[in-house]
Amino acid sequence: MKHDDDDVMEKNLKKIRNFLMNKLSLLRLRLLPARRALSTASVSYRTDLDREGVFFTVEDFPVTGQPANERNDPSTLKSTVEKWRNNFSPIGALTKEQHKQFFDKGWVIVHDVVPTSVLDAAVESVESLVDDLAERLHSLDKIADKHETESFHTRLAALERDCPHASVLLHKNGILPKGIQDTWSHPSLVSMACQLLGDDVDICGHPVWNLRCKTPEDLSSGQATVPWHQDNAYLDEECWDRLQVTAWVPLLDTNVRNGCMQVVEKGHTSGVTANHACCVGGTWYTEVLPEELEATLGCDMKEQIVACEVPYGSVLLLNNLIPHRSLPNYSNGVRWSLDLRWQRGGEPNGFHGLKDSKMMKAGSCPVEEYDGVVDWGDWANEDRNVAQKDALTDVQLKEIEDVGRQEGRVDEKHPELDTTIAGPWMNRWSPIVHHNRHTEVMDPDGNLVGWGGGFYKEQEQ
Repeated sequence: MKHDDDDVMEKNLKKIRNFLMNKLSLLRLRLLPARRALSTASVSYRTDLDREGVFFTVEDFPVTGQPANERNDPSTLKSTVEKWRNNFSPIGALTKEQHKQFFDKGWVIVHDVVPTSVLDAAVESVESLVDDLAERLHSLDKIADKHETESFHTRLAALERDCPHASVLLHKNGILPKGIQDTWSHPSLVSMACQLLGDDVDICGHPVWNLRCKTPEDLSSGQATVPWHQDNAYLDEECWDRLQVTAWVPLLDTNVRNGCMQVVEKGHTSGVTANHACCVGGTWYTEVLPEELEATLGCDMKEQIVACEVPYGSVLLLNNLIPHRSLPNYSNGVRWSLDLRWQRGGEPNGFHGLKDSKMMKAGSCPVEEYDGVVDWGDWANEDRNVAQKDALTDVQLKEIEDVGRQEGRVDEKHPELDTTIAGPWMNRWSPIVHHNRHTEVMDPDGNLVGWGGGFYKEQEQ
């Protein structure tokens, strides 16, 4: 009986949440045009800027030139980010110069910091995931060949040639494998997090971690290319002024050709989060336009972009405000990488109340005594993708399903093969204008009013 009561309460809570989210989205929907109208900048489409991997235009999303922050004013945010800087302590691999660069420029590459044996174990974990995926697709008659003779660098690409969007199923895997657990909690990485966050505070793992499997551009058609964004765009504003440290850990040598990262250095110094467009593709990425970065953050999108080529065993450290993106993969193999994040214990993680952060190192434990052992428990097996969809409204879920069908991401017979990705960040960036090279546009009254992509325009004509 108690179980039935709990089910009824859960359903009622979801109805209330849906109602509130719909009201909040509608409020933002009606306020955004006014917000954009207040912009003092008259910004047109910049043809002189690098537009590779830029999906929207200023006609789709007019530039506001104003922060998206609603809780704090820009002067307070700038001061807060300046206070992120702590005193250097030689307790990890960061040198004094690298520590300074992280706070000055918002990023730093640390070479030869993760032992090869640790990364090799992570690769083995990923290989097991690919093997499981091949078995699953084969058992469902989605592929005839499991491509077992292919290498770690090429097998997933071979599977994706036979089954489009197969790589997204790996990216959506919410279960944290042992090899990635041990990489994330390894003393070589956690000690650097302590250098940046403090050695006397609890260090926690953020619930948003990612296995990135960027397949070649001719297979993904741009869907594996993450556009310009700030990580804050995916999180609630409660954490936008808190320092979160990301380690981008490649599982092979990365370069411009195979899709390394680019950053807009010093793009974090204003302390503000720019207005982002939503959404790109069935993966529902957010994007901030180059023109918006210049108008709101004061970035120079011709001078401040840095390509970060990171070899195996090295890491790229970023903060949560620095604008960054990945480049297209023009190689023949998969560009594998991990996103691993830390923050101080007791601070909000911004993940919309869906999953707590995980304690990794207590502040009372000296860094030199930290052994990398973490009690992961059930946390490692909690799939955040399920919680992300549960946080969406029924209207949003319907739209996601419709777009997924258009892109061939929804399998009616096998719903477990759905390759759409979505989450509560969609509630922040209203109105929804979906761009996937064929675009549905939602007007201020919530009506779909046409197609924005060339393919569907041709079909309409």
